[in-house]
Amino acid sequence: MRRHYAFPLAPHVGVNRWDLVAAALAIGAIAFVAAAVQPMRTPLAALEAAQVSLDPSRLPSYALHTTFRMFAALAVSLVFSLAVGTLAARSARARSILLPLLDVGQSVPVLGYLSITVVAFLRLFPGSALGAELAAIFAIFTSQVWNITFSVYQSMRTVPAELAEAARSMRMSAWQRFWHLDVPFATPGLVWNMMVSMSGAWFFVVASEAIVVGSWHLPLPGIGSYLAQAIAERNLAAVGWALVAMMLVIALYDTLMFRPLVAWSDKFRLGAARAGAAPRSWVLSVWRQTRALRRLGTGLRSLLQRATLNRSARASRRRRALRSAGAVPRLPAGVRAAAGAVAWWLALAALAAALLFNGWRFLSGVDANEWLHVFLLGCASLGRVLSVTLLAVLVWVPIGMWIGLRPNWTARIQPLVQYLAAVPANLFYPLAVFVIVRWQLNHDLWLSPLVVLGAQWYILFNVIAGTSAIPQDLLQVSSNLQLGRWLRWRRVLLPAIAPYIVTGALTAWGGAWNATIVAEVVHWGDQRLVAHGLGAYITVNTEAGDYTRIALGVTMMSAFVVFFNRLFWRPMYNAMERRFRLG
Repeated sequence: MRRHYAFPLAPHVGVNRWDLVAAALAIGAIAFVAAAVQPMRTPLAALEAAQVSLDPSRLPSYALHTTFRMFAALAVSLVFSLAVGTLAARSARARSILLPLLDVGQSVPVLGYLSITVVAFLRLFPGSALGAELAAIFAIFTSQVWNITFSVYQSMRTVPAELAEAARSMRMSAWQRFWHLDVPFATPGLVWNMMVSMSGAWFFVVASEAIVVGSWHLPLPGIGSYLAQAIAERNLAAVGWALVAMMLVIALYDTLMFRPLVAWSDKFRLGAARAGAAPRSWVLSVWRQTRALRRLGTGLRSLLQRATLNRSARASRRRRALRSAGAVPRLPAGVRAAAGAVAWWLALAALAAALLFNGWRFLSGVDANEWLHVFLLGCASLGRVLSVTLLAVLVWVPIGMWIGLRPNWTARIQPLVQYLAAVPANLFYPLAVFVIVRWQLNHDLWLSPLVVLGAQWYILFNVIAGTSAIPQDLLQVSSNLQLGRWLRWRRVLLPAIAPYIVTGALTAWGGAWNATIVAEVVHWGDQRLVAHGLGAYITVNTEAGDYTRIALGVTMMSAFVVFFNRLFWRPMYNAMERRFRLG
């Protein structure tokens, strides 16, 4: 029997020693936010004049700022993903416009967003470093949000039919179904994709913090700007210190946040309890052994439920009562559907016309030869991205399934994968420059491996999440039937995780396109290697501040991504969803 240690001075509160530990962690989180927000008040002139120091003693402060930016972007990404992913999953009309917009959004590289948002945020907060900080947070947001949104959408679309029917039979409102069915079902995959999105953000942290757009040069204090300065000065020791700082930061937030989330989300797994030991976290154990804080949490949940779920149910009952009493006139269903469809498509046509008109006016000065040149560069990047994405699928799907079927190994490998996924391509610049220059290798071919660094981990994380979410009942049935290894993979495992594989491949495909901006232009000090491709085209013109050519490169990249998504990825995902949906 577990013994609780209450303090005699506060018996009515029931505080124990675990409350003090949890309170210390909470106070530390508040102090972390306060310390990270403080430099945002500095004048912009001081930021422009500041020089990033390569003194390793400055790295703790830089790590603090970088971590805050990444978690601020992650919080915004989570809210955006739950809203947009749910809307796309529930509404066919919204899905028809949101999915193409998400395809375009993930195809626009970080530098494309920075070239636009830096000026906008700086004008919004003139003379303040807050504008540059918000631009960096927004850039990190764009490197995180698409993977999380596709994960939410995939989960919402694959809720088992019997669970959806149970929600309808219980007459849950849309709000109640969202919190009691949709979010719990999506939580395991969502947590894993939040982890890979955090790691993916490290891949672009240099571009997000060492802002160079035309005449603007804004080195924000952070690990990314530290690494950019180390590369510019060809300081290998500083590069090593930056890597050590990144690993320590990842270890801290993995211990304090992601491990507790993985352990907590295990209760939302579908089917019987998993075989082997469940994931554990000492932070979650501390929370579960608190008294006062758990009572406070229970009270807050009850208050939230009364303010949202119960209010939503009462509003639904009132609307039904008014309709049954004839107080609210109701048009025939066919008329309402036709009017809604006409209004939707008219609004969509007006938006498309406005975007096309403004885009054409902006790009009308570009001659045909430049368009052809950019198209050929897009074909070169397409071949590079396609090859690394297919290679990553072939390599990481079997490895991810092997890990996901072994919970003990999942817990061990999870931190290692986060470390590997967080290593930005910039850390490999010295090696790439040395090898390619030393042996006079082809830039277009031997810079391609840098692209896969930003893509492969989306596949691995999604496959591990999908394999971990397979109902234990299904695995036990396949074992009882004594299926052969290949037959079990082909008939049970692969169909069960097929939507996760396609989701991982889709986000990896977008991540690979985004990674071309740091993989097709490599520099080490004064040495600079440039491959033929859209990523290099966008990077070079961003540094030069040529907004017309930046827009041209981003438009062409978006066109390639959307065309192949419509032609290949979306039909494949829909086929996987229809054929292999559980329930």
